[in-house]
Formats: sequence, structure tokens, C-alpha cells
Amino acid sequence: MKNLKEILFVIFIFIITYFSLNIDNCQAQWTQTDGPYGGYIYCIAYSGSKIFAGTKGGGIFLSTNNGTIWTAVNNGLTNKSVKSLVMSGTNIFAGTDGRGVFLSTNNGANWGTVNTGLTNSSIRALAVSGTNLFAGTYGGGVFLSTNNGSNWINVNAGLLYHYVHSLAISGTNIFAGTNGGVFLSTNNGSNWTAVNNGLTYPVILSIAISGTNIFAGTDGGGIFFSTNNGSNWNAVNNGLTNHNIFAIAISDNNIFAGTDGNGIFLSTNYGTNWITINNGLTSQTVLSLAVYGTNILAGTNGGVFQSSSNGANWIAINYNLTGQNIRTLAVSGTNIFSGTNNGIFLSTDNGSNWIETNTGLTNLNIFSIVVSGTNIFTGTYGSGVFLSTNNGMNWTPVNNGLMNQYILSLSVSGTNLYAGTFGGVYLSTNNGTSWTEVNNGLTNPNVTSLAVSGINIFAGTFGGGVFLSTNNGTNWTAVNNGLTNLFIYSLAVSGTNIFAGISGFGVFLTTNNGTEWNQTSLNNLSVFGLTVNSNNIFAGTVNGVYLSTNNGVYWIIKNQGFTIVPEVNTLSVANNYIFAGTSGHSVWRRSLSDIIGIQKISEHIPSSYSLEQNYPNPFNSMTNVKFQMLNAGTTKIIVYDVLGKEVITLVNEKLAPGTYEIRFDGGNLSSGIYFYRMTAGDFVQTKKMLMIK
Repeated sequence: MKNLKEILFVIFIFIITYFSLNIDNCQAQWTQTDGPYGGYIYCIAYSGSKIFAGTKGGGIFLSTNNGTIWTAVNNGLTNKSVKSLVMSGTNIFAGTDGRGVFLSTNNGANWGTVNTGLTNSSIRALAVSGTNLFAGTYGGGVFLSTNNGSNWINVNAGLLYHYVHSLAISGTNIFAGTNGGVFLSTNNGSNWTAVNNGLTYPVILSIAISGTNIFAGTDGGGIFFSTNNGSNWNAVNNGLTNHNIFAIAISDNNIFAGTDGNGIFLSTNYGTNWITINNGLTSQTVLSLAVYGTNILAGTNGGVFQSSSNGANWIAINYNLTGQNIRTLAVSGTNIFSGTNNGIFLSTDNGSNWIETNTGLTNLNIFSIVVSGTNIFTGTYGSGVFLSTNNGMNWTPVNNGLMNQYILSLSVSGTNLYAGTFGGVYLSTNNGTSWTEVNNGLTNPNVTSLAVSGINIFAGTFGGGVFLSTNNGTNWTAVNNGLTNLFIYSLAVSGTNIFAGISGFGVFLTTNNGTEWNQTSLNNLSVFGLTVNSNNIFAGTVNGVYLSTNNGVYWIIKNQGFTIVPEVNTLSVANNYIFAGTSGHSVWRRSLSDIIGIQKISEHIPSSYSLEQNYPNPFNSMTNVKFQMLNAGTTKIIVYDVLGKEVITLVNEKLAPGTYEIRFDGGNLSSGIYFYRMTAGDFVQTKKMLMIK
């Protein structure tokens, strides 16, 4: 009977633990803010009333109402960089940049890989001809599937160049645009023949066909035109001021060309003349074009635009298309600024709404934003620094003396403004009115990050490690002892601690101004962004967000709630939230108290200090600890292993009287017994917890 009771007790504990864990794990912590909208749109495809958009990092979005609202449809899509889309009956095929081809048979609700025999997984183009599906790859040539992607065979006979950027089909003719011109197959890819006579620019980025007319968009040579299946080509570039042609679309006698930075051009006479048609097109790097009924759709670096007037006017149709690449975040009071490759967005309500604030910005490629009092500075890639004195409503260039205008980082120290560029560091002491180069001793000019600690200025470079200046940049000294990798993405300061986020090697810490660096336990990831809040260090990585409460001795993954784990470029704390700027997934937010773990659950002043037993216990990764504060004061709760070694600091801050609860994520710990101790004034109490995996 005793054994039966013990067995039933164990079963009861298991059931309680299981359900507690599943409840914990189901709580979505990170939530996506309502924007910024847009992002890189590599490809567009449609079927009936459904429009699909493939993005850079955000996966695939679907609209069923002409782009009025978009919904992400990524279940099963393990690579979110979608270069090509094609429809075949009820099948949708997605070509990704690294995971091959995915198939959905239910409008994107679910995706599965169809890659058997596909020996190159970098897909640049897809095309359908009857039951034949062709995939153009980056380095592997062309592949053919005759059974909806279940099997693939390489069909490269005669295809001398295997970097295939585009595919187009006309009847039995299949054209492949490659790094070495245009190739033609008339037998489903069994043989290819170069058809390049007159084609003086070999890299073919796009091909479009209308009847017997073929247009080829090149990388640097504009557009070429053939009326005889490519046997002869002629350049047709009159009026075309940008010759990098990413996309071509044809609607009746209208030829549309999407360019790299100069928007869209239109020809109504087969390319003899071109005119720009960019009214309303605020993003002018055009990656894809599609004709959708009487509408023209343009996929750009800032989302999807639509024209119902043959390009005379364009409107953005990006609602819920949260695919922006966020490079930087900055906070000014209740204002949160987000810098993207499509300009700056502002939210005044913690991300519930975002608006574009780009007036006066002549370059929308934003790498950095910094706030100094009522002044907001932004650094662009190619057009230097801009200043706003009215919360981003208007921007003015402030570049006098700034010889290198590729701005990678900005930092403020008192009245000094520093700009890290591809040409070293520049200093302004008058809000950007004039700049002075301060590079003496800076042997690597690629300054990706800047941080200020007292009179010390640290510059992180890409390839040269970290440099230190103690005299406002007049002189620099390399401080790299202990750094095993010199490619620095990010820097952050916490008291006398300096943290460096490094490419592929995690986070390093120095406590003596760079005299010596030590690798923290986060040691095998690229760390793009770092931010500090009190004793908490947050790291934005290629694998989401990590938190350390003990200067990097121990890191905890904090990815609960992400629908997919994003690459996090930048982090910022504001208004009791932490915000994460991602690659291809716009901005996410999470309650600061939730991510750190401390929540005040009662204002009632207890009769004594107390530390309660954690629950659930035993636990698997997640458990909760409740404690009471009799008086205001500094409280510490530290977890130790059975050898007495400190594992993690759960609490280390001044708290008011009341009852608190903290959630502990022990997912990176091994199974076993751990102890947690609370210290508050003269009160000390220790309890035991059991971790079971």
C-alpha cells in the first residue's frame, strides 16, 4: 500500500508539473507591435483574389482583398527569405535563400519542403510550364521537377553559367537569365544554347516575354530587346536613367521596369523611350513587379505599392505587412524611433501605431539614431548625418566637414557628438554644424559601434577590434587583449563594465577599460545589439534575445512569444517595455518586469520578510518564486548549485515594501538540486528546488 501511495504521489506531481509547465510555456511574452509596415518584397504572385508576397526575412504574406490587409502565412516555412514564388493550379511554390523549395497546397496555411534531388538550395527563380516546374539556383544552374517538387533533376547541359537569376517561359521556349547572359532551351531544359548576340552586359537579372518580344533587364546595362527568341538583342535605354534592372512586367503595350534606387520606368513603344512614373512611390528600390488584373503591383524595399493607372499614381498597400528590417532603435521621452532601410518610423504609444517621419531625409537607408536633449540625429548610409529638432517631423543635413558620409554608428557625450563611419570617427561639438576627423591611431576605419564611459570613448570596428580614446578622439589605442575575434557589432556600458557583441563569438566583457577582455558564457552566437537596464544586460543575437543578470556569467534565452525566432539587430528599453528591432519582422515588445521576472503582486505591507517555496516544484525550465518585503531596501535572490557556485542572480535591486513574484527560467540548467537564497537587510533565508528534465 505504501508503494502504491508513493507511485500515485509521483504521478500526481508529474501531472501538476506537466500542466504548470505547459501553461507557462503557452504564455506569449513577446508581442509584435503594429509595425513599422513594409520591408523588402522580393517577389509577388497571385491566383484569383489571393496575392502572395515573399519577403526578406519575414517569410510570406497573403492578402485576399487587393492588399488592404496582409497576413503572415509561414507555418512550416523554416527559411523566411523568399526570393521567388510561382502558382501552379492549387499549388504554391516558394523558392528560399538557403532551404530550397517549399510547397503549400492550402493557400499558405502550411508549408513543407520539396527538395529531393535539389543539390543547390539557394533558389533565385521559379517557373511553371504545364506539369514541369523549373528552379533557377545561385550556383547550381537549373533543376526540373515533373511531380510538383517531389523529385528534382539537374538540367544544365549547355548551360555554361550556373548562377541563374531569372526564368521565363513562352510556349516551348524556356529562357534563363544568368551571370553569362541569356540561355534558351526548347526541350524542357535537356539542352541549353547561349543566345547573346548584341547583349553587351552579361548579368541578366530579369526577363519578361510578350508574344515574340523578349525584354532582358541587366545589372548595369539597362534593358535589351529581342524579337527573334534572343538570336539578336538591342539596347533600348533612351530615357532610362538607372541601368540596374531588377524587374520587368508587361501589360498590353506597357512595359514597366523596376530599378535599383530610381523607381519605375514606363515604355509604351517597346523600349524606344522610357519615362519615370514614381508619383507616390516612396520606396524606389523596386525588386519585383506583377500585373494583377487592371492593377500593377510593385514589390520594393519598403513594401508593396499598387497602381490602377498604369503607374501614373502609386499607393502603399502595406497594412499588417510587418516585414521591415529594423537596424536601430532610439528613445526620446515617450517617443520611440525606429530606423530602417526605408527611413524612420515614430511611435508615441509603445508601438501600437507607427508613422513615417522622413520629411527632409534625402537618404532613407538608416543605420543609427541618437538623442541629445531635444535634438535627434540619424546616420544614413551614404548621405551623412541629419538633425531633427521637432521629434522627427523634419530633418536637415548637418554634414559640413564630414568627409565620409557612410554612417554606421552615432554616440553622444555631453556636448560632443561622435559619428562612426567607413572612414573612421568624426567629432562635432556644435550639434553637427561642423565636423572634425579624429582618427589618430585608429588603424581600422570601419567603426560599427561607439560607447561612452566617463571620459573614455570606445570604438568597435569590423576587423580591428576595439579602440579606446581618453581625449575626445584625439588619439586612439587598440585594446584587444583577450578578444578572440576582432569583428565587433555592438558595444554597451554598465558602470565600469564594457560589453562587446562579436561576430560568431558572443559577448566579451572588460572591467578595466579594455586592458583585458574575457568571453562570457554567451560564446557562440553573433551578437548584433546590446542594451543595459540596471543590472540587466540584454543581447540581440542571430537566435533572438538573451538576458544576463550577473555580467555574463550566465545567460537566459528570452524568446517566449516569438512566433518564429528572429534575428535581433537592436534593443532598447522605454516606458517599462523592452523593444526588439528584428531583421524582416519589424518591432516586437515585451514588458520589462515580465522579461526580468519581478512582478509586484500586492501593495499590502506584510508583517515580516519571507521567502516562499518555488512552484511548481519539481519543475522543468520554468518556476515561480514569491517573496515579501517588510521594509524598503536592497534585496538579493541568488540561485546556487549543490557545490555552492552561483548560477544566476534573480533579484538585485532596491524594492518597496510589498509582496513580489519572480519567474525563473532554468532551461539551460542540467537536472538536479539547486538552492535559492534571499538577503534583505538582516533577513537571510534559503530554500531548495528540484530541476527535472
